[in-house]
Amino acid sequence: MITTRAAVLNEIGAPLELTDIRVDDPAPHEVRIAVTNVGLCHSDLHYMTGTVPTELPVVVGHEVAGIVESVGSAVTSLRPGDRVTGALTPPCGGCVNCDAGHSTQCLRLDEVRLRQRPAFETVDGRPIERLAAIGAFSQHILLRESALVKLPDDVPLHVGCLLSCCVITGVGAVFRGAQVRPGSTVAVIGCGGVGSAIIQGARLAGASAIVAIDLDDDRLKAARGYGATHTINGGDGDTVAELHRLLGDGVDYAFEAVGSARTAETALALLRPTGTACLVGIAPMGTELTVPALDFFFQEKRLIGSYMGSGQAREDIAQFARLYQQGRLLLDEMVTRVVPFAEINEGFEQMKSGDVTRIVVDLRA
Repeated sequence: MITTRAAVLNEIGAPLELTDIRVDDPAPHEVRIAVTNVGLCHSDLHYMTGTVPTELPVVVGHEVAGIVESVGSAVTSLRPGDRVTGALTPPCGGCVNCDAGHSTQCLRLDEVRLRQRPAFETVDGRPIERLAAIGAFSQHILLRESALVKLPDDVPLHVGCLLSCCVITGVGAVFRGAQVRPGSTVAVIGCGGVGSAIIQGARLAGASAIVAIDLDDDRLKAARGYGATHTINGGDGDTVAELHRLLGDGVDYAFEAVGSARTAETALALLRPTGTACLVGIAPMGTELTVPALDFFFQEKRLIGSYMGSGQAREDIAQFARLYQQGRLLLDEMVTRVVPFAEINEGFEQMKSGDVTRIVVDLRA
């Protein structure tokens, strides 16, 4: 067991508190990682503000990259010094969903994540929870070997961390979730980190038109750089009418990357008959949708969800790293700023302003 520094949530709605905690030694199939960088994600905010429940105290954070510090006795694919990023959903590899290629829906995920002892403790021995069994806002964390992917040396850690959440979530939703076809038309509601990744995924998939929709003009300008062919400021009028003015009878695919009932319902309204709306944003607990049921019957519209890219996390992260190396996936441009660990709460305040794509924390600074 080692002592390290972490940003702990002790009270819902309160700032994170930087404090010393203890981190357990790796179990046989685990790896202890010296965390270098973590991206700030809106899903962290859901837990911090209580819109999604969590036990307290807890270390949140999940979009992580770092360097292997030590490995468990049964680990074979990693060694100290390896540069890695991690997935939220380490697969069991043997359930019906894993066998079918849907490792993000592993039926034994809770078993895979289960530990005999707490991974994190206070210095006086009380257990601390970890968001998604990761708890990335700690200078050292424990992850299963099956959740980790080596990063090539030419993928910087401060952008490599994006691969573990916003990139796999967004690009994966395009290719594995909605399965966007070349030549099709796409709308993306919400142009933050995940939305920007969806736009890039649609570009890579060969979409003929990509409409970016957001309330912030700076984000819409950035969306053009990621591949958007049209932009709509959702605060300027009737979004659905404006999209129909631009593209006629609607889009083939509409992605919702905000996490609200209103934008989810808008995504469905943007579709042409036989189109697919894909919900990617995390809505607060208890959120319900009101949608016209006959649209699914007479117009054959589809409404689906996509969680963490809907696929094989380790395989997809490795592929997206290669796309970055080839210059086809823009990650450096998605990092609005890097902040030191001591300024993590200020980073979250900046994220709330809406004019950023991704803020990354440097846990070494």
